[in-house]
Amino acid sequence: MRHIPATVWRLTVAFALMMSGTSMMVLIAGIIGTDFAPSVNLATLPIALVIVGVACSTLPTGKLLERYGRRPVFIGYALLAIVGGFLAVVSLVLDTFTGFCGAALVIGWASAAGHQYRFAALEAVEPQQAHKATSALLMGGILGAFVGPELAVLGRHLLPTEYAGSYLLLMAAYGLGLMIISGYTDHYDASRPELGQGRPLKIILAAPQIRLAIAASALAYALMSFIMTATPISMHNHSGHSLEATKFVIQSHIAAMYLPSLLFGWLFARLGFSGIFWTGALIYLLCLGVALINTQLINYWMSLVLLGIGWNFLFLAGTNLLPQGYQPEERFRVQAVNDFLVFTVQATVALSSGWFLAQLGWQGLILSCVPLLLVFVLMLWLWRGALKSPVSRPEP
Repeated sequence: MRHIPATVWRLTVAFALMMSGTSMMVLIAGIIGTDFAPSVNLATLPIALVIVGVACSTLPTGKLLERYGRRPVFIGYALLAIVGGFLAVVSLVLDTFTGFCGAALVIGWASAAGHQYRFAALEAVEPQQAHKATSALLMGGILGAFVGPELAVLGRHLLPTEYAGSYLLLMAAYGLGLMIISGYTDHYDASRPELGQGRPLKIILAAPQIRLAIAASALAYALMSFIMTATPISMHNHSGHSLEATKFVIQSHIAAMYLPSLLFGWLFARLGFSGIFWTGALIYLLCLGVALINTQLINYWMSLVLLGIGWNFLFLAGTNLLPQGYQPEERFRVQAVNDFLVFTVQATVALSSGWFLAQLGWQGLILSCVPLLLVFVLMLWLWRGALKSPVSRPEP
């Protein structure tokens, strides 16, 4: 990680703090929803609404980034995240599930900026350092994996209303992230017209590399979110595992999502895009197999760790493949469309996760993931020729 600019490390720490809200929601929002929601089928709705918020905000965020540049948008969204944390505190104190769902939506909307940090990191380095930059940034997820759940547990009884103190502590974490990202500078001049508007999106999205990059990221998030959203309820409410054990599994999972980033550059040099994609698909298959065996703690832990590693392989490969299919003036449009498609898929599966768990149980939920994985394997096979040779940027 030598020669990585300070800007990337600033983005890494800010990313960790911004994503701590997501990891907190993953751990406790479903548990809160089980006792809070009017129906057990709606228990995972707050978690799903975090993802819906991300999906809904991607295109507007892309427009804002194109108009104002990254720094003002990053600062504005950090402030919005603090507002989301405050709404969660108020909603829990006032005992309103609708308000809590609204807070989840705001937290998700604000976190869309956090997902843009990876593209900011890519733009802060030379092309040959791109893999190191994304690896460094996603290492911040390791910190976020522990910060969010720890704040959830520390704040559980901080206020008279259970878990209200958790979101109070989250507001403080967001505030620290705001201070850090305020020092970020980019070289984007909003008043400078681009050299051209670029190609139509229809042409850009027709490229196999672009389609595969989006498909890999979408599958990574779809399977990860579908299983992860249901895990705390299945573990804590259905299988009787303690909140501490559930926290450990979720923390291990989120850490596994980002730890492989340390080796991504080394693995990519040896496996290339094709090898990384196939390895990620195989790891996801192993994850499903382990989860199907039984509901003991070790099975939850192993399957969620494998789930995190598989996500890392597919998402990092997809993220690094995407910029090679568009021209500089097309970046904000393509990045926004990529995130919109990815998080719309994620939101859809997250919204259905609670229903699948309630209707089919844990094993039925796991089995329902198999068709998605098979579709991605088919895409890899169909477009294998697109990854056999080095991918280069299109000519302007």
